[in-house]
Amino acid sequence: MTNASSESETYPGVGRVLVIIPTYNEAENIRIITDRLRRAVPTAHVLVADDNSPDGTGNIADELAAADDHIKVLHREGKQGLGAAYLAGFAWARDHGYDVAVEMDADGSHAPEELPKLLDALTSADVVLGSRWVPGGTVVNWPFHRFVISRTGNFYVRMAIGVPIKDITGGYRAFRMAVLDKIELDSVASQGYCFQVDLAWRALRHGFRVVELPITFAERERGASKMSSSIVREALWRTTVWGVQARAKAVRRKLTGRPAA
Repeated sequence: MTNASSESETYPGVGRVLVIIPTYNEAENIRIITDRLRRAVPTAHVLVADDNSPDGTGNIADELAAADDHIKVLHREGKQGLGAAYLAGFAWARDHGYDVAVEMDADGSHAPEELPKLLDALTSADVVLGSRWVPGGTVVNWPFHRFVISRTGNFYVRMAIGVPIKDITGGYRAFRMAVLDKIELDSVASQGYCFQVDLAWRALRHGFRVVELPITFAERERGASKMSSSIVREALWRTTVWGVQARAKAVRRKLTGRPAA
């Protein structure tokens, strides 16, 4: 899908938007998702952050970029994880003057057609989270055990670190660049679910307005899922540690009357 050079480069009310799509072996999906995205939000730019996919995803992305000046490709040396891909994408967005960075999966589980409502909500918020677990949100074609893991995991994280977010592990998100500039991304080392928890919690702690909007999350139809038990274990372990540390700091503040170091 090629666009005329006169097409607007900004989304009303939020400015220049970059949608970051991390990929590893998504050759079956990348053409489909970028086409849907370009149709849903024609003013948005797309950055495919490919981790040297052996199935040729990066080459396909290069072909798409050659045909459409709104699609860019960031070739990375190898499979380094979702969090690292997004951090690289955020840095790219900053370097190229974007106002908003969006996280979106390549497999179609995040419907591009729902992106306009996330961007519209960003006119009065700093971070917008697409949520499966607020009223109106839903999941499609999930096995029961996946449903239980996600609901239970989100509840545990919410209790462990004390946040009001119902779906803090979800990965369909829109950030104002001012948020990403403020929350010390250089110190983020977590991956997967835990990466998403980390960013949302940092935004809340810095006083940014974080809102959730209902989305429909659909299980991928093509390709293999990147989810693993190690990603879930990392999220549970790290959030437990964060929760303990946060409560210890709160106790020290109460006892000393000053902020904890």
